[in-house]
Amino acid sequence: MPTQPGGMYRGGGGIARLLRSRFGLLLIAAIGLFLYWQMNQKPVPFSGRTQLNTIPVEREVELGQQSYLQILNQEQSQGNTVLCAGGNCSGEAAQLTATVREIGARLQAAAVELERELLDEGYAFTPVAETFDWTYYVVQSATPNAFCLPGGYVAVYTGILDITGDYNGRVDLDDLADPDKLAVVMGHEIGHALAHHGAERMSQQQVMQVGQVAVGMSMGDMDPSQQRAIMQAFGIAAQGGMLKFSREHETEADKIGLDLLVRACYDPREAPELWQRMGKIGGGQRPPEWMSTHPASETRAENFRKWMPDAIAEFERRCGPLR
Repeated sequence: MPTQPGGMYRGGGGIARLLRSRFGLLLIAAIGLFLYWQMNQKPVPFSGRTQLNTIPVEREVELGQQSYLQILNQEQSQGNTVLCAGGNCSGEAAQLTATVREIGARLQAAAVELERELLDEGYAFTPVAETFDWTYYVVQSATPNAFCLPGGYVAVYTGILDITGDYNGRVDLDDLADPDKLAVVMGHEIGHALAHHGAERMSQQQVMQVGQVAVGMSMGDMDPSQQRAIMQAFGIAAQGGMLKFSREHETEADKIGLDLLVRACYDPREAPELWQRMGKIGGGQRPPEWMSTHPASETRAENFRKWMPDAIAEFERRCGPLR
């Protein structure tokens, strides 16, 4: 092979030009992001998968607490009462709050037990259920919603109680007579916090932002219309990846919630019917599953049916026969 003076191959200049080229910059960025992604993988023992997580637990909990206070204050500013938040708690507000907190206490005890079992089985992870600042409030709002933020900060909206209750079109104390479906919802939301899904989403967004910057830097000499087209394609691809991860999170939280449910001795058979009801919200009009952040309600109900034999067996082993 021809050489330059001093024995240097002419090909070396070609490699240097390649690394300075648009393709070279993208290649370097892609390798760097791949290595960063791989070096920051952490186990999710509840499911056996690994996740990208660059957020320390302490920071995650701090952000959860801040967001919780902001959301509750925003709800109050919009005229939605946070029940029992001012210390004066009686009547229906007291009963609603007490029921939610009782369900929460049983589920958090189940979470502590589950994490201990996984540690005993040899999984390497940092348990959080015993250290979370578990907090439960009910928000008087027609919105059918519930959430659990990192740190164990839980809110249940009264708008979901008819869906989890007697399903007669109105919210009242009769909806609390059978708490199993509400426990399904709360177990699912607690599953998100235990699996650090919020921290995973933030970590993924950070990587996507770095990737977007790298793509932008590599297009400095391109026509503006070409730049827009490429950035739009990158955005669509990134959004598609985030939607896929979001659906995986929902399925994972469903399974974790089911595991908590049976350990807390709530009837797991209520889960498929709950998701059939949820699928009817808004007249059942939803985007295709591949365009959605959540799996279709039918998919979720079917997942629960698939998991149900094991869940029933575990329930009966721990809690006695189901009727």
